[in-house]
Amino acid sequence: MRKIPVALQLYTLREEVEKDFKGTLRKVAEMGFDGVELAGHGGLGILEVKEALQSCGLQAVSSHVPLADLRNDLEKILEEQLELGVTFIVCPYLTEEERDYALLISDLNAIGKRCHEAGLTLCYHHHDFEVRAEYKGRPALSSILEETQVEPELDIYWLTYAGERPSEWIERYNPPLVHLKDMTTDGERFFAELGTGGVDLDSVFASGESADIQWWIVEQDASKTSPIESVRKSMDYLIQIGLT
Repeated sequence: MRKIPVALQLYTLREEVEKDFKGTLRKVAEMGFDGVELAGHGGLGILEVKEALQSCGLQAVSSHVPLADLRNDLEKILEEQLELGVTFIVCPYLTEEERDYALLISDLNAIGKRCHEAGLTLCYHHHDFEVRAEYKGRPALSSILEETQVEPELDIYWLTYAGERPSEWIERYNPPLVHLKDMTTDGERFFAELGTGGVDLDSVFASGESADIQWWIVEQDASKTSPIESVRKSMDYLIQIGLT
């Protein structure tokens, strides 16, 4: 099995990060993660974040940055992410007011071009609504990915939630980043620790053999138990199956 490094989306531990950013990073590193995907900086300055990551041996793989910030404050964002050594900037979510796909595609092209000029890659992270919504007679997510140079950050939970097979999307769009999440098999279809739910993880991991995935990224939007314990269970599962 091709070894692909594993990062944690720190949104999973957002409460812990707000209380103790550096201590939380140490716990993440101790679990065996290679890097993190940032979602804010826990109230710290960029140089403090950089030092905290370096002291733990964690790589800042990517950063989730709201679309409004990308539109309005791009140069500052680029400066900060370059300082952190981030490779990917990710547009993480669209508010209902931002779901004008024609305008979005135009803006993503412009933002992505500027990111490329700065040596960074712009990615788009989706939920289920972009898969369910139609734009130009196809899923809006397909239009976003095919009408821009933006790279996909595919989320296997949200693809499954929308009734899709994640492995097919991975094979079609060859994402550099993939969010790993599982889903409970009851009617609630809640977020679950990896290996405990019904998402077809085997086909996803098999697709990593041929797709040019650069990072698996563990994320659990919400947890019924301690988020730290949820993260640990997911990482233990990945270690158990030999993914990392």
